[in-house]
Amino acid sequence: MLGLTPSTLIAHLVVLLTAFAVHEFAHAWTADRFGDMTPRQNGRLTLNPLAHLDPIGSLLMLVAGFGWAKPVPINPYALQRRSSAAVMLVSLAGPLSNLLMAIVVAIPFQLGLVSAYQAQMDVWTASEHFLPTIPQLMYVFVYVNLLLMLFNLIPIFPLDGEKIAAYFFPPAWVRIMESIRPYAPIVLLGLVFVGALGWILTPALTFLMNLLVG
Repeated sequence: MLGLTPSTLIAHLVVLLTAFAVHEFAHAWTADRFGDMTPRQNGRLTLNPLAHLDPIGSLLMLVAGFGWAKPVPINPYALQRRSSAAVMLVSLAGPLSNLLMAIVVAIPFQLGLVSAYQAQMDVWTASEHFLPTIPQLMYVFVYVNLLLMLFNLIPIFPLDGEKIAAYFFPPAWVRIMESIRPYAPIVLLGLVFVGALGWILTPALTFLMNLLVG
């Protein structure tokens, strides 16, 4: 999306310290509400980003605008409902938090208080200024949160989308998902490296950006 400039690094750092922390906290809080103390016992029921950041995922977020945090450990058998519905809701909480953050930050764009055109110009001319402008920072924040939401909704292990899909898919499909689970991370990495992931996510990402920011 952006070249590696001081202003984009700062913008990505802001997203890293907020979006990732809120995403993982949402998982931990939802599991805790269902009675699973595992996230609390592992120090994950916090908005402190240091408790959630993964070194490699954080580095990629800074330099490429895309990465990941440490997964929140949960114990499905400790959830009060002890059902796939509880696991699904815990998994859904993370992507949903990204969507809500994107919507909230996009409100000034919708009200005409911030120019979407100016934001995009600031993004593409990021090399001309050391610090990110407010429109640039807001635009990047919305963009990355939507990207994180869509990425995590892909129904491939270890992403949240696998557990969400398992709740809605018919049993035969779930068995197929379980059979490929050992190879799923390799498949996911393959999609990333060959660029197929961008081809998959770009239409939905473009639609949502146009809807929220314009």
